[in-house]
Amino acid sequence: MKFRFLKPLCFIVFLSLNTKLMSQQDHTEKIEALLKKMTLEEKVGQMNQYNGFYDVTGPAPKNGNAALKYEHLKKGWVGSMLNVRGVEEVQKLQQLVVEESRLGIPMIFGFDVIHGLKTQSPIPLAEAASWDMEAIEESAAVAANEASAVGLNWTFAPMVDISRDARWGRVMEGGGEDPFLGAKIGAARVRGFQGKDLSLNTTIAATAKHFAAYGFAEAGKEYNTVDIGTNTLYNIVFPPFKAAVEANVQSVMNGFNILNGVPVTADAVLQRDFLKGKWGFQGFVISDWSSIAEIAPHGFAKNLKHAGEIAAKAGSDMDMESKAYVTHLAASVREGKVEERLLDDAVRRILKVKFELGLFDDPYRYCNEKREKERLFHKDHMEAVLEMAKKSIVLLKNDSGLLPLKKDQKGILVIGDLADDKNSPLGSWRLASDTNSAVSVLEGMDSYTKDYSFVQGPKYFDDDASFLQHVKINTDDTSGMEEAVAAAKNASVVVLVAGEHGFMSGEARSRTNINLPGLQHQLIKAIHKVNKNIVLVLMNGRPLALPWEAENIPTILETWQLGSQSGNAIAQTLFGDNNPSGKLPMTFPRSVGQVPIYYNHYRTGRATREPNVFWSHYADEKNSPQFPFGHGLSYTQFKYSDLSISKTAQKEISVSVSVTNKGEMEGQEVVQLYLSDPVASIVRPVKELKAFKKIRLEAGASMTVRFLLTQKELGFYTTDYEWTVEPGTFEVMVGGSSAEGLSGSFELE
Repeated sequence: MKFRFLKPLCFIVFLSLNTKLMSQQDHTEKIEALLKKMTLEEKVGQMNQYNGFYDVTGPAPKNGNAALKYEHLKKGWVGSMLNVRGVEEVQKLQQLVVEESRLGIPMIFGFDVIHGLKTQSPIPLAEAASWDMEAIEESAAVAANEASAVGLNWTFAPMVDISRDARWGRVMEGGGEDPFLGAKIGAARVRGFQGKDLSLNTTIAATAKHFAAYGFAEAGKEYNTVDIGTNTLYNIVFPPFKAAVEANVQSVMNGFNILNGVPVTADAVLQRDFLKGKWGFQGFVISDWSSIAEIAPHGFAKNLKHAGEIAAKAGSDMDMESKAYVTHLAASVREGKVEERLLDDAVRRILKVKFELGLFDDPYRYCNEKREKERLFHKDHMEAVLEMAKKSIVLLKNDSGLLPLKKDQKGILVIGDLADDKNSPLGSWRLASDTNSAVSVLEGMDSYTKDYSFVQGPKYFDDDASFLQHVKINTDDTSGMEEAVAAAKNASVVVLVAGEHGFMSGEARSRTNINLPGLQHQLIKAIHKVNKNIVLVLMNGRPLALPWEAENIPTILETWQLGSQSGNAIAQTLFGDNNPSGKLPMTFPRSVGQVPIYYNHYRTGRATREPNVFWSHYADEKNSPQFPFGHGLSYTQFKYSDLSISKTAQKEISVSVSVTNKGEMEGQEVVQLYLSDPVASIVRPVKELKAFKKIRLEAGASMTVRFLLTQKELGFYTTDYEWTVEPGTFEVMVGGSSAEGLSGSFELE
């Protein structure tokens, strides 16, 4: 039976591959034909992106900058627009370009669809905590489905910047501190946004950003200088970008920072040598907002014209809103300062993506008003983001076993401004979502069981539970604190919701103090004096420094900013219908003074010389983190045993371990494998994540988890960007976090 279908199957595969090849050839021929027809200004126009600038339902602009942009649209001098959404708006602008410009080349419409459009999934850092690539891919697919329904066909996501500094507000937008996990997440998001067929009107082009090293901004300060070595660049920063390219990402965005003294938007080594050269990237490079214009303030260009010349030579294919290309680039070509072949290369790349999206077949394929009405806030989308939110929650601590709460438990008191907040759970990238559209913690708990009647105000209890909301996050007003303390005295358990407002993390929201803002710490300590039974529910966009809380509060649940279904996910977790399985994608420090802090640090020559003072340590704090990378508890317990390491016939390394659920309920565990290369030609980190598997086990059940370490996991990039696998002794650790597990070793010949 197997052989009976072999020939037809081979024929189908051949036909599919042949059709794809013919399609690519057809695109190439059409692109070359278009290029021959285009004037220099029209080529530059394809490299120009404008922000939305006027109400398309009103009259055309008559004067000023808006009128100039309008004329550029009619001339075909605009290749893309951003921040234009909604079928009516997109269709009218597309129609203006397609029907009135000389060549009728359709535009591509971009938007920051970071973790959803209307329906919001958890912030990306929260999704990273799930360590679940299928769920992350599905989340991106939901976002693409809604975005495409409002006329969009391009997102400026995923952000794949690795960052070790929680002061940087944009850590909420990425996959955390680890390049291996970050690469897996970046590729999953690209697959989710783009699907298997980019020409479908349910998929959108993805953008890997920010190339490169933006997450290493000094002091965690937004838009700041970056100064790192090639070892970090090649082995930590590059892997997620390379993985995105291998996943066929359609565009890459450069950044605002300098690297090696060169603004990355002007860096030919990054964009031409690595991205388009060594990695074979076939899409196009988009600048970040006005980052081409910012080449001059960096001190790398004399003026806007000069900046445009440098950027074009370096490989920045499309200019986002700095107007450097559309204003000056044609003149620069005529003056011999920029070769026209570089423009041709950029335009080919841009047109290729437009062909892949099917825009030349139907410029209005994303403009369906019926679909727009049907897909936004769709029930299926809500169910998907609820599942994603539940998987993103991390149980940091549960010493007294306060969680899960009993469903018939009396005397629950809920305290905290964020408990009734319907906006902060949406995070800071909520550009298109509706204000106050998230399910709050109170709503989630109230709808979860009608036995609870939550009352806002000064009442202590109404039957089973009550809610007090007097102490605000960002004020120094202590009114209401005494009342909260008085209420807490009589509670069986206090669910205290604390953290950051939604706009306290994100772009341009760096913080020097990453403790709980405002009076929240003071409130927690006051409650703790009268009632030790506290469940601290954290809602935040970055790792926080919580030394007192981590030491004194028995139960801490990290819920991040979970999106539209936040309250339902938290309530189901509090009451035990969702057993938390998340693991930290970033290290939580004890103090901001430890930042940047990360698990895969390098060895030092003086790592342990106690009690001598002359060793690498702090005088006033431990070296260890508060909560390590990969940490996350469950309502059940997992035991690791029987670690086995062996070599295969292909000289690969096989690693297996037995995992047993020793508790009384079903649970999921992320089994993590870390590798250490103690002696190498370049100093290697103390340990590196090289494999992981998320498994589900019934109570009492066991499973043998197997990993295979190949050349890809065993090597590293040298300072010459050569991949090398060196012989010697390697150490392996397998466990539930980066801090603990079973250890073994093997020899590589």
